[in-house]
Amino acid sequence: MEAVLIVDDEKNYPLILSAVLEEEGFATVTANSGHEALKILETTEIDLVLTDMKMPLMDGIELLGNIKAKNPDLPVIMMTAHGTVDKAVEAMQKGAYSYILKPFDNKRLVIYVNKAISTYRVVKENQRLRDAVELQYRFGNIIGKSKVMQAVFETIRRVAPASTTVLIEGESGTGKELAAKSIHFNSPRRDKPFIAVNCSALAESLLESELFGHEKGAFTGAVNMKKGRFELADDGTLLLDEIGELSQNLQVKLLRVLQDRIFERVGGMKSISVNIRILAATNKNLKDEMLKGRFREDLYYRLNVVHIVMPNLRGRREDIRLLVDHFINKYKDERSFDIPVTGLDKEVERLFYDYSWPGNVRELENVIERAMVLCQSNHIRVSDLPREFKDSVYNMLYIEGIPADAKLDGTLAMIEKQMIQRALKLTNNVQSKAAELLGIGKSGLSWKMKKFKVDVGPKHRMKRMK
Repeated sequence: MEAVLIVDDEKNYPLILSAVLEEEGFATVTANSGHEALKILETTEIDLVLTDMKMPLMDGIELLGNIKAKNPDLPVIMMTAHGTVDKAVEAMQKGAYSYILKPFDNKRLVIYVNKAISTYRVVKENQRLRDAVELQYRFGNIIGKSKVMQAVFETIRRVAPASTTVLIEGESGTGKELAAKSIHFNSPRRDKPFIAVNCSALAESLLESELFGHEKGAFTGAVNMKKGRFELADDGTLLLDEIGELSQNLQVKLLRVLQDRIFERVGGMKSISVNIRILAATNKNLKDEMLKGRFREDLYYRLNVVHIVMPNLRGRREDIRLLVDHFINKYKDERSFDIPVTGLDKEVERLFYDYSWPGNVRELENVIERAMVLCQSNHIRVSDLPREFKDSVYNMLYIEGIPADAKLDGTLAMIEKQMIQRALKLTNNVQSKAAELLGIGKSGLSWKMKKFKVDVGPKHRMKRMK
């Protein structure tokens, strides 16, 4: 049973409205001031707020602002007299669901309440489904339902309980550090330190001190003894990020630590023994680096006990929608507008699937974060996207890449067929959804599939994660 909070400073009005709404099957709670209403909202689950516009101390506009700051999705209907219609319009601009003029008949009130609560019911159900999907298709903070990501999750799940060294490769922005953290926080070392060091961020002399520490007086400026990352990570996990940037000299020293778990601080003579798990990450292909003589073969095989490759976003486009929903939810509190964002405009959705995403998931997150700040409606539109993103997408089809003697009909047919095949793949071969993605009717899609001899593949069921 949905609950309606009725707020009005006139003592009898909430009682009358409660009787009307309870007869329609709603539960009601009443308050005679904005401050009392806010206290009720802190302890009671409410599905709709029905508030008078003109009240002492805190009027309806101020109450609306307080409600939207804590729950942007909760619908608020303003009750107003004819003399305050301008205020009601202002309330609509600030996120009120609707307003109703006093005096009103009961039937009209019930219609307004039913519409508002039905809308909120859909919003809550969408959020519940989004949360359920994320729970099913995530491991730690990594999200994905594609086969390649499910394989990554399975590898992490198997390797996490051990102390095995893991090499994580992948393009920038694919989530290598997230994978490393997932390994650590699903391991017996989860309560111990997780220390990360970027091997490309420091000069060789500084990096050696950063990794192994130094003794007082070891070099100019070493006024105190300093523990290195290896020592700080004792009993925990050390992530060596961008390990492909290590110098040959540091590669030799690192090899010894991997073999014996023993090292000396810079300028020190005492051997220090540590119990750590080593994870290494790089955006390079270390095997190629090894074959070119830039990375030691013995170190490569020490690191490459278990190998994880984080796929680029181009290779897991079916995860884009899932990631978009996740980032919209993540940045919903960054918005200055009261209107909640619930998804993407159809044109934006097509652009996202067409784009090559050179910056991978990190780039997608940045695009969504920016759009959430600028978007003034409940769907992210093309105008909310960065200019450089739009330029890249719209310039993807290079005419120069098409042979000069290519015939127009044949070329357009080829493009049309490929777009249909891609839409079917992205929608798990559900033709109605593929047609919606392409912006055509289902009958039109069926006709084109016959024309271009496009076969419908099987629908795949995803395994639920335990």
